[in-house]
Amino acid sequence: MPDSDRILRAGEGRYAGGPDFGIRFMLSGDRTGGGFSMVEHPIGPRVLAAPLHRHRYEDEWSFVLEGEVGCQLGDDVVVAGAGDVVFKRRDEWHTFWNAGDRPARILEIISPAGFEGYFATQADLLDAGHTPGPGVMEALLERYGLEFDLESIPGLLERHGLVLPTPPEA
Repeated sequence: MPDSDRILRAGEGRYAGGPDFGIRFMLSGDRTGGGFSMVEHPIGPRVLAAPLHRHRYEDEWSFVLEGEVGCQLGDDVVVAGAGDVVFKRRDEWHTFWNAGDRPARILEIISPAGFEGYFATQADLLDAGHTPGPGVMEALLERYGLEFDLESIPGLLERHGLVLPTPPEA
């Protein structure tokens, strides 16, 4: 079996996103029998990765590779450092951000697999120069069982001293 079937080397895998928040696709459900998917998120200093949101179908485990990552899990706020793992349960409102002044990276394991399709669809649209409009976003959210609380953004930014990620260049 060739190396490419057994090992994903540093820097390999599709990358999507901007300069201070992105996603590196590492393992998809077709490679894991649907059991899980794995992505890496680099997060710039003090950057909010997402508004409060919840997943209907998946649990997520975030392994902090470097830096400090803040997470709101329901009403609880935690800060995790390199080597820590944060568990985000399905149906629980949560979000995450870089809580420090240096870059952070997390390895996210999502189980069962499938949610990586949400990220891939958004990446495909952005690569094609399209910003997903309301109708497209509503369909994506329904398909992947995802809910956002967009009204949470201003409070999260203020409370934790954060900024929004820089959009990817077109």
